[in-house]
Amino acid sequence: MKITVVKRILLAVVIIYLPLQSMAWGTNGHRISGQIADSYLNAKARAAIKAILGNESIAMTSNWADFIKSDPQYNYLYNWHFVNFDKEYSYPEMQAFLKQDTSVDAYTKINFLVGELKKKNLTKSNKLLALRMLIHMVEDIHQPMHTGHLADKGGNDIKLTWFNNPTNLHSIWDSQLIDFQQLSYTEYVNWINYTTPAQRSEWQKAPVSQWLFESNQLAAKIYAGVKDGDKVNVYKYNFEYIGILNNQLVKGGVRLAGLLNQIFGA
Repeated sequence: MKITVVKRILLAVVIIYLPLQSMAWGTNGHRISGQIADSYLNAKARAAIKAILGNESIAMTSNWADFIKSDPQYNYLYNWHFVNFDKEYSYPEMQAFLKQDTSVDAYTKINFLVGELKKKNLTKSNKLLALRMLIHMVEDIHQPMHTGHLADKGGNDIKLTWFNNPTNLHSIWDSQLIDFQQLSYTEYVNWINYTTPAQRSEWQKAPVSQWLFESNQLAAKIYAGVKDGDKVNVYKYNFEYIGILNNQLVKGGVRLAGLLNQIFGA
């Protein structure tokens, strides 16, 4: 009887723990990129998205894909949040890898969802699910550790100490570095959302393979900056990496807007 109870507890822990492995950007990170995306929508895309989401903003809906991980019926979405690589890739290597990619991952499913949302006969419920997931996943892959190593679960197995608290490399990039700024998501957007038309055009013209390549290159830099067991000098780490993090939040939002404009606003 006692063994059965212990097994149930362990199973519950595993169920709770596994979804955490695929989280990217914490709540504020997703809302920041979502709010930035909203600021660059064209009128036609804005109207189409409102017809699907109703009164829920892009910023708020961008966390739905993480919130529903507690519902077993959505377990099939687990692998949609990331693409793991075994090393730092050159761009030709990245393109070759993705050309052969038939796995269930963020790359294949972003392409799938774009195709779904362009269909005229997609049901309302499927359209809502597709839009929510696409918003979240485009933001996800701009968090560099979501293109990290399969062997360490995108940095989840690299254990670190942050202000004397145990954490891991993935969690630092999900939320702790963002939370260190002590800003609401709207304050954060007001701080970093400054782009030129030329920047937006360049970022939005890049294919999804380029997005993944950039994140993979950044992941390599991030991996090189720590080793398992390190006690992070938070102030130094913030100084060295906050510019990279903020740039990725902005890029994710700008590219999401470009994709949504392409789907709904052309």
